Amino acid sequence: MKIVRFKAAGKTRYGVIEGSYVLEYAGTPFGTFRKGRKRYPIRQTVLLTPLLPGKIVGIGLNYRDHAEEVGLPVPAEPFIFLKPPSALIGPGDPIVYPPQSSRVDYEAELAVVIKKRARHVPAERAREHVLGYACLNDVTARDLQMRDGQLTQAKGFDSFCPLGPCIATDVDPGGLEIESFLNGERKQSSSTQNLIFSVEELVARISAVMTLLPGDVIATGTPAGIGPMQPGDRVEVRIAGIGSLVNPVIKL
Repeated sequence: MKIVRFKAAGKTRYGVIEGSYVLEYAGTPFGTFRKGRKRYPIRQTVLLTPLLPGKIVGIGLNYRDHAEEVGLPVPAEPFIFLKPPSALIGPGDPIVYPPQSSRVDYEAELAVVIKKRARHVPAERAREHVLGYACLNDVTARDLQMRDGQLTQAKGFDSFCPLGPCIATDVDPGGLEIESFLNGERKQSSSTQNLIFSVEELVARISAVMTLLPGDVIATGTPAGIGPMQPGDRVEVRIAGIGSLVNPVIKL
């Protein structure tokens, strides 16, 4: 199923996409989740971030093609960082170009949504703790990353974590085509087959460091082809089996 969080008729609720409609569900996908009776045409809804995570765990340099692109060796361990939940925006929401930066990049990524508490989970049992997968854009102020030598400011601005359009529960994360487009021109094109650390390995290694809770998100890294955006641009992350996440770029 493709789980969404949406607004319709003045209320926010969870639902599941069925064709061109959203079927309302009661409860949350992290507990009791029951099919309702109301259906809304998608065009009459506003899709929001599909969940509100407690934390967003990012992984740096996790595609072989991206490591080659930037001239760095394949890491022996995952490079783990955090993005603040305040950076979240949903489909169609604007990415705000901050005045502190002169280069803001797109980074198409597969997001993993945690279903149940995970602590010291072995890789072979990792999928038991995963609800599903979403598109994520790990927006980065590249000049600030280079200047600071760390990622908190560069990746932490409000609007720097577009997420959506849904949580797809029935896809295999091991071989998904992942792409990004800038103003309709394809910029990134790869597959999760090129991940250095698989989804299962990431859940195992991260849960050995910190407890993953229901609704937490893992951003699994970006493939080759990263590049800058400008105010007025339109950026899209597209992942096979999940969908398309589109956001405009603006400057206030």
